[in-house]
Amino acid sequence: MAELFGYTACRQLSQMFISIIFFHVSEYILALVIHGKSNVSLKSLLISRHYLLAMICSLIEYLIELYFFPGLKEYWWISNLGLALVVLGEIIRKLAIVTAGRAFTHLIKVYHEEDHQLVTDGIYRFVRHPGYCGFFIWSIGTQIMLCNPISTVGFAVVVWKFFSGRIPYEEFFLKQFFGSSAYEDYMRKVPSGIPLVK
Repeated sequence: MAELFGYTACRQLSQMFISIIFFHVSEYILALVIHGKSNVSLKSLLISRHYLLAMICSLIEYLIELYFFPGLKEYWWISNLGLALVVLGEIIRKLAIVTAGRAFTHLIKVYHEEDHQLVTDGIYRFVRHPGYCGFFIWSIGTQIMLCNPISTVGFAVVVWKFFSGRIPYEEFFLKQFFGSSAYEDYMRKVPSGIPLVK
């Protein structure tokens, strides 16, 4: 068993746990700083049953493959690519949060509030939904980092499906808040940030 948890497993699993802890704690801290303690709940940690189930399944896949196919985990260029994607996704998402400020919330706004402005500068000049884009890259990166082929595909499909439904729903309200023609003009100029989602 000690041989099973050698350098490779220790490095990959510690990178995974550090990535997860950093992502969720930094989300919560930024929400506190931007929105204030009275407007933030533990939901800002962004941990749901489905998310926990996905992460547990990815760890089960990792351990099974580590036991039966240990060589699969030794492709360091793949693992390092995953780590780079995790860092890139984290940067994109945090830039989205900081740039949008109070306009960035974890829940879709269905009523226009006074301080809710359409943000089109900073990272929003290049990506319409950088928060979603960052999470998409980050989540897939965690699985590439673990050299988990099944979970990499699974995460990509599930997260893409989630955002492909969420983006049109959110943009329905954004068009109402900021004017259909103005927002549609922004949509034409700037990609959503999620592949195949216009």
